[in-house]
Amino acid sequence: MSRSQRDALDAMIRSAPRSETPPTLAEQRNGFSAAFTRPAPEGVATRRTVLGGRPALELEPAEASGPGRLLYLHGGGYVVGSPETHEGLVGELARRAGLRALSVDYRLAPEHHFPAAVDDGLAAYRELLDAGTDPRDLVVAGDSAGGGLSIATLLAARDAGLPQPAAVVVFSPWVDLTLAGESMRAKDGADPLFIEADLHALADHYVGAGDRAHHLASPVFADLTGLPPLLVQVGANEVLLDDAVRLAGRAGADDVEVTLEVGPGLPHVFQLHYGRLDEADAALDRAARFLTTHLSAERSQPVN
Repeated sequence: MSRSQRDALDAMIRSAPRSETPPTLAEQRNGFSAAFTRPAPEGVATRRTVLGGRPALELEPAEASGPGRLLYLHGGGYVVGSPETHEGLVGELARRAGLRALSVDYRLAPEHHFPAAVDDGLAAYRELLDAGTDPRDLVVAGDSAGGGLSIATLLAARDAGLPQPAAVVVFSPWVDLTLAGESMRAKDGADPLFIEADLHALADHYVGAGDRAHHLASPVFADLTGLPPLLVQVGANEVLLDDAVRLAGRAGADDVEVTLEVGPGLPHVFQLHYGRLDEADAALDRAARFLTTHLSAERSQPVN
């Protein structure tokens, strides 16, 4: 893998100016969209739809075949981001896995506090099942806050008595809104994107005066028993590194099949930089293989 690519990416992220005054909500959302939006890859058709009562973006690779479906929950600290900002990333994962994908525009804070995002994730998941999608043909993925939301959605589904999907993949998941991970301090300065204060502000928007340790806000504190096979990918240069490590440890302790990958020298959701960072392309390939392998394994099991 290329050290020069990693160094160039780190320098690019650090070059983004930090305002001396906190940006407005509109400025945060516009800035995130400008920095991270990439179009769907060639050969992936997109169309707007509705899922679980929320707008959604459907992405269908030309080579998609079979009944497999991917439900994706985007990142953005529960405050910014949309299916459009993540169109490229979701399209790349869907293309590599050969799966049709649905990316949900769940409600954002501060207009909609916790548990609105979880309610929307659960409603989307429930509608897929109600529409006839076999859970053995369904996989879930998300990045950053969307990674935490993916785990929370599956916990809510489990608690509602719904079947679990075949697998779940999370990129740099934010799963502890109490910010208790040691890397929150130890990786200060190594992380080119976040400082602890940034995440405090996002948690304030999402949870407000609520319980930040609630298991659906901070799934690292949940009992994960019964969740499907889990792949966690994270960069070593992240203040959220310990969120990923502790999530994997919690999953293993609760008898969940889990794979943890830590990318040396890599930043938060490095997968966004596919096409210009070798590690991003390799990670997306592994994530796609993980999803398709577990879809095939589930299909080989008899129906209970």
